Amino acid sequence: MAIFDIAILGGGPGGYVAAIRAAQLGQKVAIIDKDRLGGICLNWGCIPTKALLKNAEILHYVKNSKKFGINISEYDVDFGKTVKRSRDVSQRLSKGIEFLMKKNKITHIEGRGVLKSANEIEVTKGKKKETVKADKIIIATGARPKIFPGMKPDGKQVITSKEAMILKTPPKKMVIIGAGAIGAEFAYFYNEYGTEVHLMEMMPNILPVEDVDVSKEVEKSFKKSGIKIYTETKVTQIEKLKTKVKVHTEKDEKSQIIDTDIVLNAVGVTGNIEKFGLEDVGVKTDRGAITINEFNQTSVPNIYAIGDVTGPPWLAHVASAQGHVASEHAAGHDTHPVDYSNIPGCTYCQPQVASLGLTEAAAKEAGHNIKVGRFDFRASGKALATGDSTGFVKIIFDAKYGELLGCHIVGSEATELIAELGVAKALETTWQEIAMTVHAHPTLSEAVMEAALDAFGQSVHQ
Repeated sequence: MAIFDIAILGGGPGGYVAAIRAAQLGQKVAIIDKDRLGGICLNWGCIPTKALLKNAEILHYVKNSKKFGINISEYDVDFGKTVKRSRDVSQRLSKGIEFLMKKNKITHIEGRGVLKSANEIEVTKGKKKETVKADKIIIATGARPKIFPGMKPDGKQVITSKEAMILKTPPKKMVIIGAGAIGAEFAYFYNEYGTEVHLMEMMPNILPVEDVDVSKEVEKSFKKSGIKIYTETKVTQIEKLKTKVKVHTEKDEKSQIIDTDIVLNAVGVTGNIEKFGLEDVGVKTDRGAITINEFNQTSVPNIYAIGDVTGPPWLAHVASAQGHVASEHAAGHDTHPVDYSNIPGCTYCQPQVASLGLTEAAAKEAGHNIKVGRFDFRASGKALATGDSTGFVKIIFDAKYGELLGCHIVGSEATELIAELGVAKALETTWQEIAMTVHAHPTLSEAVMEAALDAFGQSVHQ
C-alpha cells in the first residue's frame, strides 16, 4: 500500500496545480488520473480550442487581406493541418505537466480511482489494482457535456465539443445547440471555415451570462459574418436520418424544422460525481455538484473538492485557484478563500468577450446607485490602426465611492485586457485611480482608462 500526505483524484488544471502547491509545502503527494494529465481543459478544451480559433483568425485575415493592401488571389486551406496543430499543442503541454510532476517529486499513478474510505483510494488499471492511502484527499474529477433526453451524441451526426475539435472536414451545415462560450466559439470557428452555422439559444440573448450590451454586440457581429442566430428558441427533438439530421425547434409556440449535416451539443457541462464512491464515504452533493466550504472541504473534513465537480463557475482558472486553497489548507498553511466576486470569464470567438464582477442589471438589482462608463474601440487609435475596431469597454462603478463593481469588454483582445481590471478590483481601486493611471499610447488598454473617465463625465476622446 502506497502512503501519502495528500492524494489528488484528477489531473486537470485543478488537480495538477493542487499537486504542485502541496509539494511546494513539503507534502508527499500522489496524483491519480486515468487519462493524460491536463484534464479536459488542456486535452479537449481550453488549449486546443484556442489553437483552432487562432487558425480561424489567421484565415479571416487572409480572406480580408485587401484591406491591408495585400492581395492574396489564391490560397489553400488544409483543415487536417489545422486540427493537427491543435492536437500537437495539446500534447506538448501535457508532456510539460508530466515533467512538472517529476520536477516536484509528485507520484503520478495512472488508472481509475475509487474512494474506499475517507483515507483510501483504490486505483484500477486494466487487471491491476492498488490501494493508495492518504491523510488528505482532493477530488478534482472535472465535468462532462450535459446531455438532454433525446439528444444523446453518437460522435458522428450529433457531437460534443470533443468531436468538434477533430472533424476531418468542416461540414456544409451545422446546428449548434447552446450559445454560451463553447457554442459561440465553435460558431465563429466553423463559420470562418465556410460552414453554414445555425446557433440556437433558449435565453433572450446569446452569451446569456454576459452583460446585455456585450451579448448584443457579439450577436450583431455574428449576424454580419453570416451566422444564423435563434434566441428564445427551444430544441424539442433531434431526428437522425441516413444523410441528414432534422432539428425540431419551437419559438413562441411556433414550430420549425431545420435540416443539417451535423448537430453540436453545447448546452453546458455537469460534474463527474458518479461511480467513484462519494456516497460510500459520506461526501454530500447537491444538484449534481459536491458541496464545499470556503476552504474547499467537503462534508468529510479531510476530503476536499475543487474545480468543475463543485459546480459553477465551470472555469479552469477557478479550478486552479481552488487547488491552491485546498492544498494550502490541507497542509495546515495559512490561506485565503477564493474571491468569487472577482472571477474573469472569457469567450475567445471574434470579437472576444471578457468580463468580471456585476453586470449593469445585476448592480442595479443589488441596490447600487451606479455610474457606467463606456468607450468604443472605433474611437481608439490603436484599434483603427490594427484594423479591428469592433466592440467597447464598459465599466460599472458605485456612484458614491467610485468602487469598481464590474467590467465588460468586447473586442479583439478583450481576454487579455480584463486582467488589469481584476488587479484593480482586488486592490479595491476606485474609478479615479483607474482614470488617472497613465496608460501607454497607442494601446487598446487606453479604452479602460477612457471608460473610467466617461463614467464620471470626463471622457476625452469620444
